Amino acid sequence: MVEHTIFDYALDRSPANHVPLSPLSFIQRTAAIYPDYPAVSYNGVRRTWAETYDRTRRLASALAGRGIGKGDTVAVVAANIPEMFEAHFGVPMAGAVLNAINTRLDAEGIAFILKHGEAKVLIVDPEFSDVVERAVRIAHAPDLLVVDVLDSSFEGGQRIGRLTYDGLLAEGDPGFGWVMPDDEWDAIALNYTSGTTGDPKGVVYHHRGAALNALSNIVTWGMGHHARYLWTLPMFHCNGWCFPWTIAANAGVAVCLRAVRAEPIFQLIRDEKVTHFCGAPIVLNMLASAPDHLKDFDHEVKVMTAGAPPPAKVIEAMEDMGVEVTHVYGLTETYGPSVVCAWKGEWDSRNQGERARLKVRQGVPNIALSEMMVADPETLEPVPADGTTMGEVFMRGNNVMKGYLKNPSSTEKAFRGGWFASGDLGVMHPDGYVELKDRSKDIIISGGENISSIEVEDVLYRHPAVMVAAVVAKPDEKWGETPCAFIELRDGTTAEEAEIIAFCRDNLAHYKCPRKVVFGELPKTPTGKIQKFMLRARAKEM
Repeated sequence: MVEHTIFDYALDRSPANHVPLSPLSFIQRTAAIYPDYPAVSYNGVRRTWAETYDRTRRLASALAGRGIGKGDTVAVVAANIPEMFEAHFGVPMAGAVLNAINTRLDAEGIAFILKHGEAKVLIVDPEFSDVVERAVRIAHAPDLLVVDVLDSSFEGGQRIGRLTYDGLLAEGDPGFGWVMPDDEWDAIALNYTSGTTGDPKGVVYHHRGAALNALSNIVTWGMGHHARYLWTLPMFHCNGWCFPWTIAANAGVAVCLRAVRAEPIFQLIRDEKVTHFCGAPIVLNMLASAPDHLKDFDHEVKVMTAGAPPPAKVIEAMEDMGVEVTHVYGLTETYGPSVVCAWKGEWDSRNQGERARLKVRQGVPNIALSEMMVADPETLEPVPADGTTMGEVFMRGNNVMKGYLKNPSSTEKAFRGGWFASGDLGVMHPDGYVELKDRSKDIIISGGENISSIEVEDVLYRHPAVMVAAVVAKPDEKWGETPCAFIELRDGTTAEEAEIIAFCRDNLAHYKCPRKVVFGELPKTPTGKIQKFMLRARAKEM
């Protein structure tokens, strides 16, 4: 029986005092208050918030006019272009669910997602028209409405759809009376995991989590009004860590970028006065290693990084360049970053190396995440906060997914004892900050000793010739497995296997050092993560 108190009597929810949380309210507010402020910049395209809101309502109206409504999936395969940004608002305004698809997938992978997510509309960037055309054929989806984006700044591609994106918008009404979701638990987005060990899983986000994580981004970064945000992070990746909605709440500018390369990034930072951008550590490494003549900006810039823990050396290099680094951590299942290495003023007095080592820790929950712990994966008993005892990282809060689409067994496995199990291994420091040590599948067990691949990689990055490094387990008859290092060298440098191993032995316990070093380009995902499953397969064959 529910116990009532004096504060419940005749104090009910009503439309006047209870509105479902949704990031859609952000663009409505910003367009009303700052209609003439810039919202989008992309090559020659400049649009205000009033124009952008007009286009998103047209998109919602056109989708609704074609029978798309609550619970229907609208898929998009596109680079970080204005149309992808608009879809984050226009699709859910129609009550539908946005499925932003990884642009690096092959036709079979895209076809699986189209079928599994039951997409009714597919918006396609010309850069990916060839692979998407094959995917549509494989998916056997004759009723799928394919819409072509026409980008005058992109040469190539082909028309594969029945109409263009602008043609679709022309069907819509800019005064369309879209409505907020009936329930903030309603789905707003569908994102797929990488599927490196089988079919990808469809992660479902709700309006409440999207709104809260978007606002948390502003607090986490201390973003001032009207930030100028550069799209170096793919919008298909966790909906760009919720930053399309963050930019709307902030009344900022979405500086769109098709290709992530050092020269255009630095040019846009300088010319567009970019204040914020996000990227994986490998992107930061690329920028830090770029020629000095490109780094000619003179204003404050902040970068948020996540993915594999960034080597301390990379953080030092970025901050030497004048870019303030904020380290965050999360998963697709937690709307992107849900944990932040919150900085403390008393750390400012430490030397640069110590500051960088503090900053590589994953940290503490952001304001949208309720709790996080490091615990025994079987008993869920928290490990001691001693900085050495390893356990699995667990989280719970409003920025944890609804679950996996059509996959109750995986959903049940992910949610244990009221917690979301991340699959990441880490330690809890005495000050309450979490530090990852590895994915559970990446830990190397050699002669009964656990070796953190992250710890070995951090040492490798200190070698002056190392540009990118990854360490995986290699089977060994005597020890069970030993560390194997895969390395990309910096341009114009050389190194030998014995030299790398000796460097590690000077900086690590000997049993943690690689027994084998392989030089060459490393396989990476679109977000810059190194695909260790491919390296593990190679190591097994050596």
